[in-house]
Amino acid sequence: MGAVFRAWIMIMVLVFETAVVMGGGFPATLKLERSIPLVSHELELSRLRERDRVRHGRLLQSSGGVVDFPVQGTYDPFLVGLYYTKLHLGSPPREFYVQIDTGSDVLWIGCNSCNGCPESSGLQIQLNLYDPGSSSTASSVPCSDQRCSAGVQSSDSGCSGQSNQCSYTFQYGDGSGTSGYYVADLLHFNTILEGSMTTNSTAPIMFGCSVLQTGDLTRSDRAVDGIFGFGQQSLSVVSQLSSQGITPKVFSHCLKGNNGGGGILVFGEILEPNMVYTPLVPSQPHYNLDLRSISVGGQVLSIDPSVFSTSSNQGTIVDSGTTLSYLADEAYDAFISAITNTVSQTVRPVLSKGNQCYLITSSVAEIFPQISLNFAGGASMILNPQDYLVQQNSIGGAAVWCIGFQKIQGQEITILGDLVLKDKIFVYDLVNQRIGWTNYDCSMSVNVSANVNSGRTEFVNAGQMSNDGSSRDQLRGMIALLLHIFMLAGLLFS
Repeated sequence: MGAVFRAWIMIMVLVFETAVVMGGGFPATLKLERSIPLVSHELELSRLRERDRVRHGRLLQSSGGVVDFPVQGTYDPFLVGLYYTKLHLGSPPREFYVQIDTGSDVLWIGCNSCNGCPESSGLQIQLNLYDPGSSSTASSVPCSDQRCSAGVQSSDSGCSGQSNQCSYTFQYGDGSGTSGYYVADLLHFNTILEGSMTTNSTAPIMFGCSVLQTGDLTRSDRAVDGIFGFGQQSLSVVSQLSSQGITPKVFSHCLKGNNGGGGILVFGEILEPNMVYTPLVPSQPHYNLDLRSISVGGQVLSIDPSVFSTSSNQGTIVDSGTTLSYLADEAYDAFISAITNTVSQTVRPVLSKGNQCYLITSSVAEIFPQISLNFAGGASMILNPQDYLVQQNSIGGAAVWCIGFQKIQGQEITILGDLVLKDKIFVYDLVNQRIGWTNYDCSMSVNVSANVNSGRTEFVNAGQMSNDGSSRDQLRGMIALLLHIFMLAGLLFS
């Protein structure tokens, strides 16, 4: 009888701890946290556009298991379009909230000696400063380190002959910036291994220790502990973990667009049958795609394809750090006109502070056309009305919806920001130099695949292993308690 009880409880432990695993490999999943996923009635497009203008000043000036974190969201009309996740660094591990940024390479955290680092956050999160001296596994990175030399080539690091310390300075176009030095320490994460067992894992990584922040980085309303760069260069965490054989050189995200925000960030490839892929434009510092044309309601717009070509000052960029989305200047007017002409018989077009808006008394999905962004390789990104419209307010019983695509005056940059990225799976396949996407309900779980050294592929059902960390810890505590009870029962009745 005792053996039966013990066998039963072990089965239950496996059931509670399991995700679906069908091979070998370590994709890693981080749940995202986001504030203000959509524009509220209290927030004007001008504020969003200004926030993105600051972001673009920065952007254009820039030279073995599943990790599961709880999703938290804050609702504040002055905090917009910020996705962030939680990392654990050092020994003993400390908790840090970092913004997810596909427009930069480096993970950096504010350090204990930081000048200008915010002390509180309007996101209702506890800010922490990283202290290398309090971590038993921390070490400095000298100029002779090969990683530092690689960072110099991509302008992600520099070296001071006096201190022999690998350092960095990121100066942004809006006048803000950060500088500091690099450290090496342990990144902690839970992994689900083959056999569906969960274990604690660590990996040494190199990241920035910020000692100075200036400009908007000093503001507390949207403050986080640092920035988590997901670029392609060697100093990104994706590249570092991949070079150690821990994760594949591919990551994916699914950003929830509803008022709850959040989503999933995966070190691995999310698998969905309707994924379409387009090649990355080679030798670019950002995630540039080859946009060929735009269709509105099935009609291709008369836009010179050269408007979308990639060069040092133009092209199409996928950027999770941009709240709205932006079209090249020469394509913008044709885009707006095509939408307005399609709906002018059923809605009333109005201008609101320079933005094209519409007074609507019925569902936008019934009135507005689908838009298709057509990329190289035959891949099209289908945008439903909610993917290019944002609701502002109401006037006399009619809702005011505005075009969420903006333009950067005089520049031929197209930026696909959160407005477009939300409610879709995006896969950044850096090995095969391609990006893929498909529409998806990001509140659901996903299947993750990772090619590893063994040549096999692992599939993990990720993203819904827990609703929050505390409930998961409570569940494990209950399992442990039941285990002791049934083992005791086994001793009594055996």
